[in-house]
Amino acid sequence: MSTTKYQIAISSTFLWIGFVSAISFMEAWLKFQAPGVTIPIGLGIGRLVFFALNKVEWFLVIMIMGNLVFSKTPVVTFKNTLFFIPILMLLLQTIWALPALDTRATLYIQQQTVSPSNLHFYYVGMEIIKIACLTIFGIKLFNNYK
Repeated sequence: MSTTKYQIAISSTFLWIGFVSAISFMEAWLKFQAPGVTIPIGLGIGRLVFFALNKVEWFLVIMIMGNLVFSKTPVVTFKNTLFFIPILMLLLQTIWALPALDTRATLYIQQQTVSPSNLHFYYVGMEIIKIACLTIFGIKLFNNYK
């Protein structure tokens, strides 16, 4: 496997890592440090940003998958497990974590009582798993799975 064969998959993998790192590990908490940003405003911004990130992540999954398929590489292999784990995490975030966090944010913005929850910790844990798996997957893809 040559790296030129997987240019789209490699660049999409590292772009995905960059997006998740920048948004989940910087933007998410830094926005609350900005002057004049209240918790409801920060939550509103966060809702928009994380739903946009989710769409970008699915686009990058399609780009990586497409590159693997069109390069005639068997997609469902043990070597690609490190690609499918982030997809599983993204699926969990899409159908469970983001909607639940969105509901909580909406309730908070409407000044309703929101009970304590570990959802943010679960979300961050999924982000860490995605980053770790994608980093190894991207390096292996770049190094021709050596």
